[in-house]
Amino acid sequence: MKNWFVAAVLVLLVVSSSLSAQAQPPNGGDKVVTVMSRNVYHGVDAEIAGVMGAQSYLELLQKVTAVYQGYYARNFYERAEALAEEIDSSRPDLIGLQEAVLVRTQSPADGPASPATTVALDYVQILIDALAARGLTYQVVIESIGLDVEMPSSMGIDVRHTDREVILARADRAAIQLTNPQAGSFATNCVLPGSITGPIVLKRGWVSVDVKVKGDSFRFLSTHLDGDCLPYTTAIQQAQAAEILAGPGASPLPLVFVGDLNSASDGTGVTYNSLISAGFVDAWAEEGRGDGFTCCQADDLLNSVSSLSQRIDLVLLRGAVTAVDAEVYGDRLQDRTPSGLWPSDHVGVVARFLLVHP
Repeated sequence: MKNWFVAAVLVLLVVSSSLSAQAQPPNGGDKVVTVMSRNVYHGVDAEIAGVMGAQSYLELLQKVTAVYQGYYARNFYERAEALAEEIDSSRPDLIGLQEAVLVRTQSPADGPASPATTVALDYVQILIDALAARGLTYQVVIESIGLDVEMPSSMGIDVRHTDREVILARADRAAIQLTNPQAGSFATNCVLPGSITGPIVLKRGWVSVDVKVKGDSFRFLSTHLDGDCLPYTTAIQQAQAAEILAGPGASPLPLVFVGDLNSASDGTGVTYNSLISAGFVDAWAEEGRGDGFTCCQADDLLNSVSSLSQRIDLVLLRGAVTAVDAEVYGDRLQDRTPSGLWPSDHVGVVARFLLVHP
């Protein structure tokens, strides 16, 4: 009996020690920072393409209505719950959000003559509310306004689609101090032709903030490079990446660069390769496991089997920062919402890194 009791105590001690070790951050404690890149997907890729292809004013009105209905068909309220679960599981200190749209309406419709201001859907606020329901407090640090277009619909209202790049930060990480938030727009952007709409500039941009952790600092930068302008996509991406390197990326601080870069990381992506040549280290290539595919599910998010086939959502590091872990979130069948929607057409990428004192 005595031997049995001693053995049981030893087993409990081993298990307790193992669980304790798992609960601890990697070597570095407070100097370990967790970041996420998350394209939340506005939900209306196919519908926007329909608007650009409209051949008559009546068809345009109908296609704009389809865009508005598409937001609700892709149910961001439900998807935000799944995204909040990802964030709850990974607890990133900083999140770079892409396609965090703001949808506004106006009645009666007058097209772009006066701006629509009635908020129908605010993806950022919906996500923050879903996080708050889990007891998590995240705050907007900075946002950049991208494509901002308003058109009349067959419903008799204007629909205004405003794309945003956003940085969210945990409010409860006392060791982290944030300064110098910045936002910018690219000078080079895709221009889509439209028979009825006329040319529309797919304006994109970036957001950044300087971060201090226990005396050491780095710059966190998030963006969404062009992916919609074939056959000019690569040239536009290269120009946008060059703007980043010459602008916010020119900081002497170590750089943590996240986003949907729309450039393959398998050796074929010209923009990805140029960033690696510029001195960036791919956190997933260093510490990820498996293929790490991040894109893309079906436009309607209802595909029954995952169709992820490429890794274009990235966390890149440069300077005195060392990756210690990288994971993807939202790629499993069980991650889908109760109505069968994937959380997004992309998955989230989370990386943990250690600040290395120079």
